[in-house]
Amino acid sequence: MAGLIPQQFIDDLLDRTDIVEVIDGRVALRKSGQNYSGLCPFHNEKTPSFTVSQSKQFYHCFGCGAHGNAIGFLMEFDRMEFPQAVEHLARQAGVEVPVERSANPEKKKKQDSLYDQLQKAQDFFSQQLRQHPSKERAINYLKGRQLTGETAKAFAIGYAPPGWENLRETLSKSEKDEQQLIEAGLLIKREDRDGCYDRFRDRIIFPIRDNRGRTIAFGGRVLGDDKPKYLNSPESPVFHKGNELYGLYEARQASNRLSRFLIVEGYMDVVALAQHGIHYTVATLGTSASEAHLNKLFRMVPEVIFCFDGDNAGRKAAARALDTALPILEDGRQVRFLFLPEGEDPDSLVHQEGKDAFEQRLNQAMTLPDYLFAAVSDGLNLDNLDDKARMSKLALEKMQPMPRGMLYELMIQQLAQMTGLSTDNLKETAAKGDGASASTS
Repeated sequence: MAGLIPQQFIDDLLDRTDIVEVIDGRVALRKSGQNYSGLCPFHNEKTPSFTVSQSKQFYHCFGCGAHGNAIGFLMEFDRMEFPQAVEHLARQAGVEVPVERSANPEKKKKQDSLYDQLQKAQDFFSQQLRQHPSKERAINYLKGRQLTGETAKAFAIGYAPPGWENLRETLSKSEKDEQQLIEAGLLIKREDRDGCYDRFRDRIIFPIRDNRGRTIAFGGRVLGDDKPKYLNSPESPVFHKGNELYGLYEARQASNRLSRFLIVEGYMDVVALAQHGIHYTVATLGTSASEAHLNKLFRMVPEVIFCFDGDNAGRKAAARALDTALPILEDGRQVRFLFLPEGEDPDSLVHQEGKDAFEQRLNQAMTLPDYLFAAVSDGLNLDNLDDKARMSKLALEKMQPMPRGMLYELMIQQLAQMTGLSTDNLKETAAKGDGASASTS
């Protein structure tokens, strides 16, 4: 199928589809309360832990973590590609799959050329880590970070050697090549004279790959104290940092039974955690996590954990993450917050305490409701009526963007218990969009 399937059609198709009918033809399901249950088709088990929710239209296995919607089930169980799964459901629904066709075939050809240049660049950086006269500096740095060769290979980590035109001299054979390398963010045009120079120089290189495993950009870390410590590729026709996450491709390659994702800040955090067997870690690319990032992750797993430093900067970042998560916090999605000891990061901590202790921290991470209520009550005395009113105002303002569902109802109930206000009063106040009018009852 040439072209793209519109997202709106996919959403509408899932609304038309009964996931119970899709799965029941492949797995023996029994009614269990409001849901259906059966033996998981993705791992061997004797006691049913596989649940299908008709109201929420998703499946989840509490044993192996398999989770998704009807399209995801067909892809996993029947080994269908995404377009095949969509076409299968469309035939069952009696609708035709529309396709957004490219108005400009030259655009795809241009993108393919960029992918080709980016792959050649990745091969170049990998080769330099093995063969360049300065490779020992890079290798010693990676060893100093306790990175194994196996992990470096899994993440295709490379090395951009010192010098201004190493990559250019290797890959730029024509004016067209040079222009493509500029568009891909690998070369920078000189301002004072003709010519270009390499963007990445004397840095450890981390390829950034899309869901299909294509290299779309790079991140580079200095070996010394130069600034900036981390340098990312700029936006390009194939790289949009607001949509991409470092480590997502590697996580999905390591396991197709993911049940959660951990969002961290740095490339080395992702790599170090993966080396210790924590293969569900991703990092944003120099930006805060966006709704697009979270929606991408929630299409694969039901739970996302944010990891932050325990200092003021970490608290501010957590507040931004909370605001981003609230509007998309549909029932079935869980967000939690992990604050590390001050001065530690995931990389240093997992090397110190190992996988089990670090995952214990993850299991004890604050739920979003607990974090929200702790944040809005910080500095307030809840034995004081004025402070209770203040907290209710701040909490309702924060909760305003949330979808109205079970979690919202439970948070209203918890807020009522904390403040002494009635749930009816809080709901009435929330409906007005003005937390200031809350009063005790």
